[in-house]
Amino acid sequence: MFEGIEFVNKEFFWLLLALPLAILWYIFKNKKQTAELKISSLKGFKVTKSWLPKLRPVLFVLRLLVLGLLIMALARPQSVDVSTKTKTTRGIDIVMAIDVSASMLAKDLSPNRLEALKKVASEFIKGRPNDRIGLVEYAGESYTKTPITSDKAIVLRSLRSIRYNTIIEGGTAIGMGLATSVNRLKDSKASSKVIILLTDGVNNSGFIDPKIASELAVEYGIKAYTIGLGTNGMALSPVGILSNGNFQYGRIQVEIDEDLLKEIAEVTGGKYFRATNNKKLEEIYDEINKLEKTEIEEFKYYNYEEKYRPLVILAGLLLLIELLLRYTIFRSFV
Repeated sequence: MFEGIEFVNKEFFWLLLALPLAILWYIFKNKKQTAELKISSLKGFKVTKSWLPKLRPVLFVLRLLVLGLLIMALARPQSVDVSTKTKTTRGIDIVMAIDVSASMLAKDLSPNRLEALKKVASEFIKGRPNDRIGLVEYAGESYTKTPITSDKAIVLRSLRSIRYNTIIEGGTAIGMGLATSVNRLKDSKASSKVIILLTDGVNNSGFIDPKIASELAVEYGIKAYTIGLGTNGMALSPVGILSNGNFQYGRIQVEIDEDLLKEIAEVTGGKYFRATNNKKLEEIYDEINKLEKTEIEEFKYYNYEEKYRPLVILAGLLLLIELLLRYTIFRSFV
């Protein structure tokens, strides 16, 4: 009955303590309110049985109901309808530049570096519902996999389709990957523009120097977070291709140009991270997620509807019924 109803003046419910007191008063004083006539015998009087005297307490019950309803009305019941409107006041445009060179198939992360990255990046994208995200692939050259878009389904589908292939020239062109990402963001009107650049190697391909690409990022107000992916020491990595087309794996030294990645991050105002295992990679994306927060303004609208009027009307009707009964049917007994 009172679902969704709240009482503004709850202190008035203390008045309900008067109801049991009124009941006690009625029990102890009821006999004194009825006139008594003592006679020695009823002989000579016509005795008729009537049920009306037994129903006389109904009047008191009606009075109690009236009092209870008025107390509830004083407590001011009301329903509250809350509607919420969310406004994103500071959107972020993000481009994820992903190294897809053959070394990303190394198995120092499970099942390999590329698949581990795709899993973690997928959760990162799902956690950014109010931002636009794009994808850039690079190896010996780079290209835009997905332009920045707010449609997360498209981005996630593109991310799942990323895999090593022989179409892109071999090598690791960090400068090309960074420059392509800058090109996707330079015309963005977002108040914050971010590149998350991930690689597991050194810059050994491409015709754009990473330092030049960093300067371009600074010019367009773009921040770069760089991630070096790979364990310390040796890693089981592709070293050749077998006659059946499958990779031949061998243990080779992990080489990541950390100095370059640190410089890119420092120059652009970002931060460098090193991911040596799956858990560390997850923690890095969690930290980036916390560092780059989208400001969201939430407006709540409250619509209050007073509910005391029906209680007052019902109390008035019951009081009217009580008075009518008292001065009509029960007139001879009150």
